[in-house]
Amino acid sequence: MTTRQQTPAPTAAQRIVLVDDHAIVRHGLRSILERESDLEVVGEASTAAEAVTVVERTRPSIVLLDLKLSTGADTEGLDLCARLTGRHPGLAVLVLTTFLDDSLVVDAIQHGARGYVVKDVDTTELLRSIRAVARNESAFDSHAAAAMVRSMRVQPDRPKFTERELNVLRLLARGLSNRDIGAELFISETTVKFHIRNIMRKMDAGSRAEVVYGASKMGVI
Repeated sequence: MTTRQQTPAPTAAQRIVLVDDHAIVRHGLRSILERESDLEVVGEASTAAEAVTVVERTRPSIVLLDLKLSTGADTEGLDLCARLTGRHPGLAVLVLTTFLDDSLVVDAIQHGARGYVVKDVDTTELLRSIRAVARNESAFDSHAAAAMVRSMRVQPDRPKFTERELNVLRLLARGLSNRDIGAELFISETTVKFHIRNIMRKMDAGSRAEVVYGASKMGVI
């Protein structure tokens, strides 16, 4: 009696949400990704608020995120990255942007991104990066990788804070709670906690009071 060999079940496609304020960019990305059998675009968003809603509804495994969303501040994409990865553990955020700055690459990673590529990347490299972050690996194009290397060579005398972290520090010094800081900066309480954890790590501090004291001593606030 012969046994019938079973065909392996197909691997589920990676579910992707596109976040970019330019519709033509989203449409172009969709046309590229939909040619790949292992990738599926399940949603699009043009603003941070839309992105939060779409990700909540579609539960993707990957978000392709532009850092500059025209309706918000320059840091809106970074804050959105932290918010999404904080709310959805395991979500892979791949930054896809026109901006390339050494500190911005580092900031994106510190805000939860798994990778960083610029929009002039070729299709093959983009697909490679998407599949890398899907495997829980980091992904950088050659430009972003070089920026990371340069940033690692810099050994500042004191911690380097982002503009958002400095704002959080100043409000911490005023004794505000996480909720009140979030209200002042129009960000979620989860995002505030994320920034405070980053600040404490950068300062090797064990408490909020130690953070405020150290920042004051360094002249940061």
